[in-house]
Amino acid sequence: MSKIGKKNITIPKDSSISVASGQLTIKGPKGSKTLTINDKIFSSSINKDNQFEIKPLSKKVDKKTSILWGTYRSLVNNAVEGVSKGHEKILELNGVGFRASLKGESLNLQIGFSHDVNFKIPKEIKILVEKQTVIKISGVDKELVSKTAADIKSLKPVEPYKAKGIKEKNQFVLRKEGKKK
Repeated sequence: MSKIGKKNITIPKDSSISVASGQLTIKGPKGSKTLTINDKIFSSSINKDNQFEIKPLSKKVDKKTSILWGTYRSLVNNAVEGVSKGHEKILELNGVGFRASLKGESLNLQIGFSHDVNFKIPKEIKILVEKQTVIKISGVDKELVSKTAADIKSLKPVEPYKAKGIKEKNQFVLRKEGKKK
């Protein structure tokens, strides 16, 4: 039995889930998201306490079904959280002369190269540049928000000697000591 899969998902008052033959449509104030659940293995329903529950059809649950059960429950929970509150990642630029700015549909980064780096922003993602060194990435889809943050971080990874580069807020950077004489 899956520990995570057993837990029910509480649906907020301003959100709704509709179930139709393996298709889940989750709507909320931030937007809507559609998920597909394998209806040959799992049944999904909304109980009287306004909680979404997903259960395997067979009484005997094997290891693969247990793993899928927890995965589907996590995906639905992330979607419910995304359409009601939204997901957000905060990136920080560390380094002399490092700065970011928005130019239309792209994020312009000056990160120590001889040229500016332009990052094309996906349509479903909203990016705010609060200060020149703080970037806020927000959206409904947790996977897309995390992927966008990882793509931006990969443009200039944090180096261990002076901790220059792009990192997530509160990310731990293991520092190394420089050469000694």
